[in-house]
Amino acid sequence: MARTFCNLVVFTIALLSIPALAQDTAAAAAGAPGCGDPDAKYQVQTAAGQPPAQAEAGKALVYFIENDSNFSSFPKPTTRIGVDGQWVGATHGNSYLYFSVDPGVHHLCTSWQMGVILGKGRQSAAAHFKAEAGGVYYFQVKNTFFNSSYSANLDVTLAPLDSDEGQLLVGKYELSTSRVKK
Repeated sequence: MARTFCNLVVFTIALLSIPALAQDTAAAAAGAPGCGDPDAKYQVQTAAGQPPAQAEAGKALVYFIENDSNFSSFPKPTTRIGVDGQWVGATHGNSYLYFSVDPGVHHLCTSWQMGVILGKGRQSAAAHFKAEAGGVYYFQVKNTFFNSSYSANLDVTLAPLDSDEGQLLVGKYELSTSRVKK
């Protein structure tokens, strides 16, 4: 009886914490210069796809590659991608998306659209880069989750990739297509 009561208390605390986690994720994303509306939610599909061979004339091509190889929990996060304060799409699982930008300095953001699990860690990341016309840039969003007997830890990082490594991962992962949920 006591064990059942303890299980019920733990379940209730976990259930009540989910809205708070979603708010913490939204608050963290809102503070990054590249992020969009913290309330935006995406529906994502992945499939084999062919990326463009080169950037549009006068623009640069940017790839975001989500790597969930070290994310040992289910479900995997849906990761929103932001540029200069606007979301441009989302990825899910080991997948990628790409888009064009004008030359110049751009602020990037990645953020989980909602808390995935209970635990400590970061669920958004930011970076900036300078794009040149005709350039191709690769960024890796690496989602990590590990669980020890003491706590659950999670992290998301956003880092530039060498173009050879970027091409290798794009060839290995599926293309994400996303649309805003209404």
